[in-house]
Amino acid sequence: MSYDLIVIGGGPAGYVAAIRAAQLGKKVACVENDRAGGTCLNWGCIPTKALLKNAAFYRSITKQAREFGVQIDGEVSFDWDKVIGRSRQVSGRLAGGVEFLFKKNGIDYIRGTGSLLAEGRVQIELASAEEGADATQVIESKDVLIATGCKPATLPFLPFDGNRVLSSKEAMTLPECPQSLIIIGAGAIGVEFASFFSAYGCKVTLVEMMDRLVPVEDREISETLEKSFKRQGIACLTGHKTISAKVSEGGVSLTVQDITGGEFGEEKNIEADYCLVATGVAPVLPNIAEELGRIELSDRGFVQVGDRYQTSLANVYAAGDIIGAPWLAHVASFEAIQTVEGLYVQGHEPEKVGNFPGCTYCHPEVASIGLSEQDCIDQSISHRIGKFPFMASGRALAANEREGFTKLIFADDGSDRLLGAHIIGGEATEMIAETGLGLQMGATWKDIENTIHAHPTYAEALHEASAAAFGHAIHI
Repeated sequence: MSYDLIVIGGGPAGYVAAIRAAQLGKKVACVENDRAGGTCLNWGCIPTKALLKNAAFYRSITKQAREFGVQIDGEVSFDWDKVIGRSRQVSGRLAGGVEFLFKKNGIDYIRGTGSLLAEGRVQIELASAEEGADATQVIESKDVLIATGCKPATLPFLPFDGNRVLSSKEAMTLPECPQSLIIIGAGAIGVEFASFFSAYGCKVTLVEMMDRLVPVEDREISETLEKSFKRQGIACLTGHKTISAKVSEGGVSLTVQDITGGEFGEEKNIEADYCLVATGVAPVLPNIAEELGRIELSDRGFVQVGDRYQTSLANVYAAGDIIGAPWLAHVASFEAIQTVEGLYVQGHEPEKVGNFPGCTYCHPEVASIGLSEQDCIDQSISHRIGKFPFMASGRALAANEREGFTKLIFADDGSDRLLGAHIIGGEATEMIAETGLGLQMGATWKDIENTIHAHPTYAEALHEASAAAFGHAIHI
C-alpha cells in the first residue's frame, strides 16, 4: 500500500498531523500501538483531569459542605473502582472520537508498532494479528512523520515494577487508594497526583530536588502553592535529593538528603505504601533500519529537527514530544500542523513554537505564559508588575476559591506590552487563554484595561492586575 504520508504515533502530534494532511487531500496512514490519542488521551492529559475532577468534587463535599450550607448526616465515603472507572470511560470515549475522525477523513488507522525501513517504507508489527496470519505489514510513502512521543523516565536505583514503584500510568489504575504515597518530582505530574491522592485521605510526601514546587513557574506561584499544599496536609521536601531506596512487599523506603546547604546535608528516611516517580520523560524512538542511516539526536536523545521539522534522514520529519521540551499536548499539535502545512501548502513557512501556555491542574490550579519576573531580571528587561488577589474577587469569594492571585508583567520601556502572565487559583487554566491571545497580538496594559470584563467573573482579576501595574486598580 502506498501513501503520501505515514505518521508513526497517534497522539496529539500524530493524529492531528494525519487529519490535517487528509484535509489537504493527501492519502494518509497513521500507525499507533495504543488506542488513537496516544499517551495524552489514554494515559495522560485526559484521564488525569477526570481523576482530578472527581477529587475536587469529593473535596468539596468533605471539606466545604458546611460552608455551602450542606448538612451531611453520617460518614461520607467513596467508591474507588468508580473513581478510576470514570476516568477510563472518558478516555475511551475520546479515543473513539479520534477513531471516528480518522474514518471521516479517509485515514487508514493501523494498530501496531512502526519501524522505518529504507526507501520510504514502514514495517508494522500488527497489534492484533489473527492466529496464523502474518503479524507484519509493510507500507510505503513519500514522507514519514515520527510522532512517537515519550515515556516516563525512571531512576537507576528505583526502576518501575508496577507494584510498589509506579509510573504515572500505573498510578492512574491502582486497585485501591493508598494510605501513604511518596512522589519523587514536584513538576506538573507530581503536584497533580499529590492533589488527587491527598483529597481521598492519602498521606502524600513530595520530594523535589529543586528548591521549590513546580520549579518552571514564577517563584511567587511556587511559594503560594507550597503554602496551600502544606495546609492541605501534603508534606513538601523541596531541596531534597533521593539517594537510595529499598522496596519490599509492603512498601517503599527512601533515603533523601537535604541539599539546600550543600552536598553533605542531613539525611532522613521516609516510608510509604507506594512511590510514584515523576522526574521527567524519556523519548520513544522508532526502530530505524541501518541502511537508512542514523537519525541525529540531541544530548538527551530527542530527535533533532530543522526549520521545517525535517530530521537528518531524507523525507523523514518529526513533531511533538519526541523533539524535546516543552512536553505539552497543545504544543505537539501546533508543531504537527506546522510540519504538514510546510509540506503540502504552497508558500507556507513553518513556525517554531513561540509563547505557549503551561497549565497544571492541581488544587489550586496554576497557569502561566510568557516571561516570568525572574526572566525579566535575568535578561535586564525593564518591567512593571500588576497583581490582584482572588480574595478581593467577588466571583472567587462566591465560589469559595479565595486562594491565589493573578500576576501580569508589562514592558516598562514606553511600549507597555504584555510580557507574561502567571495565575494561581480557581479557573487559572481557563483564564490563561486571554493572556495568550494578548501576547500573540502584542496587547498593552491599556488594551486589557479598556476591554470590559463581565462582572462577576474570575477574569476580572486580569483586568484589575493590568490596572494595578500602572496604579489604576480600583478594588485593591
